[in-house]
Amino acid sequence: MTQQAARWFHRRGELAEGGWETVVDERTPGWEHTGIRVGRLEQGASLDLDGTGVERLILPLSGSFRVAHTEGGEQAVTELAGRSSVFDGRTDMLYLSAAATGTVTARSEGESRFLVATSPTGIVRPTRYLSVDEIPVELRGAGASSRQVHNFGRKEVLDAARFIVVEVITPAENWSSYPPHKHDEHIPGHESQLEEIYYFEVAPVKDAPEGVDPDRAFGMFSSYSSPAGHLEIDSQVKTGDVALVPHGYHGPAVAAPGYDMYYLNVMAGPDPDRSWLISDDPAHGWVRDTWEGQELDPRLPFTAER
Repeated sequence: MTQQAARWFHRRGELAEGGWETVVDERTPGWEHTGIRVGRLEQGASLDLDGTGVERLILPLSGSFRVAHTEGGEQAVTELAGRSSVFDGRTDMLYLSAAATGTVTARSEGESRFLVATSPTGIVRPTRYLSVDEIPVELRGAGASSRQVHNFGRKEVLDAARFIVVEVITPAENWSSYPPHKHDEHIPGHESQLEEIYYFEVAPVKDAPEGVDPDRAFGMFSSYSSPAGHLEIDSQVKTGDVALVPHGYHGPAVAAPGYDMYYLNVMAGPDPDRSWLISDDPAHGWVRDTWEGQELDPRLPFTAER
């Protein structure tokens, strides 16, 4: 990996801090608007969300959690039922305002994992619990570009201050974040200026033979330069890896045969409007037209009952 790529792509554990497996925030070099924290906890163990001036979205990856939170001197507890795996589809979650602090405690037996999407802000939006039934599911694309998108953190669903947060499930052999696109210029009505985080998980397909090592599951991710700046990531990705996209074209994210891929995106930027407007790479945007007439991948949607 080149030195430039290493600045923007991090393997699981490389950004560990204070009991967290991964920490990205405004202290990360070259980073300003978004952040994530990934925690792994045994039953009964906790991690604190200290300090105000940052909005947070607490999202179970596997297992269930209890969140004790305090705001304006008032204390509350929110139970998150969670899910067994990110490949079981939607989960409930908790948005904490920039005036709140909290503590997350694992409730499930064994190891549980959760992610906290963050963005620094002085704007206070209401703390809110989102149930599973409130999470919109979009089945996007067609054919080998079919994927499942959970749009819980867009402005149409969540009254957040700054960030946009979504998660995507890509079945084995499919492509997502494709055609490659960018959002690094503020062009009203056409393109937003947003930095973006990708957090990845990859797992063997449901009918994989017994003995397949889940730690060897992988996909591929690419990003490259635009007029806004130089960027180059071409990497194999595994569970827990993180890609930072400060600018430039990004995509595709490709699920290798035999392995399903998940990623969560956190986006925010300096624009006054909290919108996701993108520009396709002109060399590849025509691919969208080829989806017309193709069927959606029948493996979608991913749910706990599939």
